[in-house]
Amino acid sequence: MASTPNPVDVHVGSRIRLRRTLLGMSQEKLGDAIGLTFQQVQKYERGTNRIGSSRLYQLGKVLNVPIAFFFDDMPENVESRFEGMNEAHEPFEDDPLHKRETLELVRAYYRISDGNARKRLFELIKALADRPKPERPKK
Repeated sequence: MASTPNPVDVHVGSRIRLRRTLLGMSQEKLGDAIGLTFQQVQKYERGTNRIGSSRLYQLGKVLNVPIAFFFDDMPENVESRFEGMNEAHEPFEDDPLHKRETLELVRAYYRISDGNARKRLFELIKALADRPKPERPKK
């Protein structure tokens, strides 16, 4: 009989999948980079297999993220099971990094081969984001 995956393992796996997908990397390519089959990577991403500390370190190096990335945005219901000396913080909200639109935008951005055009687009997006919101006309 299969046991239910630990919620922390599921969360860490989802963060691996998120980062791998953002990088446009297949499970097979990630597996090759860390010496595993794509099926083993799949089990990590589902949380059905636990990840040891050395493997987590290796994943952080290959995916170019700090180890803490895998634990970021832990849902409050999972985190509360492990109350300890952790500091209180804001609960997880609808993080834009988890939206398909964000993923598609990042992928499209990195497909722009002209580095100058990509930089100008980046500056345009920052400028638009920093503009004050227009006031609504009063009725």
